[in-house]
Amino acid sequence: MEALYQITQGIREVLGEKDAARDLAVRRSRELIRHCSECIRAVHRREWDEVDRKLAVIQSAGEEMRAGVAGHPDLYHTGYTQDAFKELVEAHITAAIIRDQTLPTPALLGVPSSTYLLGMAEAATELRRFILDLMRLDVSHSAEAERLLTWMDAIYEELVTFDFPDAITYGLRRQTDVVRGVLERTRGDLTTSLRQQRLQDALQRLESRL
Repeated sequence: MEALYQITQGIREVLGEKDAARDLAVRRSRELIRHCSECIRAVHRREWDEVDRKLAVIQSAGEEMRAGVAGHPDLYHTGYTQDAFKELVEAHITAAIIRDQTLPTPALLGVPSSTYLLGMAEAATELRRFILDLMRLDVSHSAEAERLLTWMDAIYEELVTFDFPDAITYGLRRQTDVVRGVLERTRGDLTTSLRQQRLQDALQRLESRL
């Protein structure tokens, strides 16, 4: 009986530690996702000092979350943990593209390759918002809009080459289809806007002659 008690006590302690690590990881994942959202909002506002501050906070929060589940591989690879890391990747890549900087690598961000690809896909869809902002400013055919569309296209062209099972990429194929849809809509919007702008320019030239 004593041996049974010792065994179950040991298991109880292990599970208690794991439960505490899980609760902490869930809280940290929510906080990390919130910081990432705030970072992307700052990028939209071109508040670069705030972006840099948030990126530092995000990276630190990611390291804390990794450390908290270091002894529990199943917690590290669970959905809420990797979802948070995916948001981390999206924030870093979005900020890098908008600022025309070098993309951070998976190793630099400390995330698995599959999570990096999913974050990259979400960053590509996020670029549509920036392009729509340019369209609202009536500069949809600007070099900046074209540059961002080129990035969306380049990301899609890379993602579509990863033909691996979902058990390895965790839904990348579906996310790549989403990127394709967003890319096609954005290209169509830009094309329509550019044609309208050219028509307006032509009408203005005609009016000036009359």
